[in-house]
Amino acid sequence: MSQSSTPSLYAAREPVFPRRVKGKFRTLKWVIMAITLGIYYLLPWVRWDRGPELPDQAVLVDMAGRRFFFFWIEIWPHEFYFVAGLLIMAGLGLFLFTSALGRVWCGYACPQTVWTDLFILTERWVEGDRNARVRLWNAPWSLNKARLRIIKWTIWLAIGIATGGAWVFYFADAPTLLMNLLTGQAHPVAYMTVATLTATTFLFGGFFREQICIYACPWPRIQSAMMDEETITIGYRDWRGEPRGRGARTPRSGQQPPAFQALERMAAPGTLIAQGAAPVAKGDCVDCMACVNVCPMGIDIRNGQQMECITCGLCIDACDDVMSKLGLPRGLIDYFTLQDEQKERAGGQAKAVWRHILRPRTILYTSMWSAIGVGLLVALFIRADIDISVAPVRNPVYITLSDGTIRNAYDLRLRNKNHEPREFALSYTAHAPLNLHVEGVEGISVTVPADETTQVRLYLDAAAQTEAAEAEHSDVRLWVTDITSGERASAETHFNGVAQDHDQD
Repeated sequence: MSQSSTPSLYAAREPVFPRRVKGKFRTLKWVIMAITLGIYYLLPWVRWDRGPELPDQAVLVDMAGRRFFFFWIEIWPHEFYFVAGLLIMAGLGLFLFTSALGRVWCGYACPQTVWTDLFILTERWVEGDRNARVRLWNAPWSLNKARLRIIKWTIWLAIGIATGGAWVFYFADAPTLLMNLLTGQAHPVAYMTVATLTATTFLFGGFFREQICIYACPWPRIQSAMMDEETITIGYRDWRGEPRGRGARTPRSGQQPPAFQALERMAAPGTLIAQGAAPVAKGDCVDCMACVNVCPMGIDIRNGQQMECITCGLCIDACDDVMSKLGLPRGLIDYFTLQDEQKERAGGQAKAVWRHILRPRTILYTSMWSAIGVGLLVALFIRADIDISVAPVRNPVYITLSDGTIRNAYDLRLRNKNHEPREFALSYTAHAPLNLHVEGVEGISVTVPADETTQVRLYLDAAAQTEAAEAEHSDVRLWVTDITSGERASAETHFNGVAQDHDQD
């Protein structure tokens, strides 16, 4: 029996060579690329006074101290809910923008898009525009081809090194780490991180490009759940552009009734129809392929909505340029909604943009996003600069001293979020009298270094046959007071008495 060969599930990559284009959306992409790359590369070098114990860096992820610094904001480990809230806000923001404007994140601000634009700019500068790059790709290897490739790859590699280097600067003092990297004194983890990010940037931006968006990124497959017929996205007005082709065009824009124009579009080329036996009008699309040649994903938007489309708007710029040269109305390819497209096809008017954006779905996302943001701001501004956490010692629950005194032990963690050492006084409130003292310290005050957490062992004693000693549990609140500022913080716990063992017996 003969066996038929199984077809491959994978197709070889067709290289994409986007053509240079000018227009408002291309300009917007340049601006966003400059802003995002500028922030990424320069932010670690912004200085901010953090006292003598910490690097004077505005944005710093202190892995050793398990803290995050962002200008005047300092996030401690026990405040991870701030990070969780920001991540939730980022997700809701992505849902909001996608439901309102489609994949604008992918087309304008996604790191893969930004760095790919930078790599394509380098490629165009070294090898020329689209036609020159296509010819070079198809040409056999030569000294000139090898020279251009080496120059291009060298610049790509430098961009990758700068990308990886900028990332590690967020985790240590940037000037110090830079000198350590250059002199070979940095930690091996720093070199490994730079090498990994250099390799991924070089490969993703230079060779994989649109494949990352199509195969590696899950968002194209999720976006369909976020979009509906009122989502503003890029589309082709086929009712206006078809039948496409080159040649003379019948003037439109109201010189004939919509029904007659529709009849013209449906008729076969060369067919004569009524009302003066005029020839059938061709669509506005001249099939110049400009929209395809500028697309960084290499797709044809005229084929309808596609998963690969990142709604970057470059096809709009290219098509509008052609329409302007032909003296035809712009907007053959444009941002619009499927709902408006159906109305326009029937001769109606599109809804105002704000009516598409302000609808129940986007209002819900905006409300949720705003509520979380307000909650985080409130939590940020009402938090104290000192903090206390209490963990009662469980083994043993209490001890009985020689004079019958019942003693409970507690481990206290005192946090000083100020940039200078502070002396904290310890106290308690309870219904029954207790005696408080701190292990290894004379008195009831403890000095906590700047921007640090100190753990101390605290003891509460209840004299024999007193209410606290005889009760099973007595509620206690431990207080810490900043002697300098008078600021206070507290934590609830309880005092265990001998009645606990009597109940067990």
